[in-house]
Amino acid sequence: MTEDFYCDEVLSGRTSVKKVLETDNVLAYHHTRPFYPVHIITILKKHISSLLTLDESDNALLIELMDVVKKVASKVQSEHGACRVLTNLGKYQDSKHLHFHVFYGEPIR
Repeated sequence: MTEDFYCDEVLSGRTSVKKVLETDNVLAYHHTRPFYPVHIITILKKHISSLLTLDESDNALLIELMDVVKKVASKVQSEHGACRVLTNLGKYQDSKHLHFHVFYGEPIR
């Protein structure tokens, strides 16, 4: 496997996921190994390795991604009263595919 779990496993269909929201270009799903009681991952279906590698030609995709993140975060906040939205870069980014975590609660591990 490469450093891109999302392309290799999720988008290829090799790892099944519980979808939260999906558009033509974005997928939000429950984390396969959650770190929080509510832990949702939002990814682009197109491979872009990180926030820092976005090109101007990706602006429409970024807007669509952020719209899905906003909808997911709004739902989590309305259900639980709060949430966090996070993306990682560099050595903090385990999977080299742009993704956002939307989560609620204290770490479970």
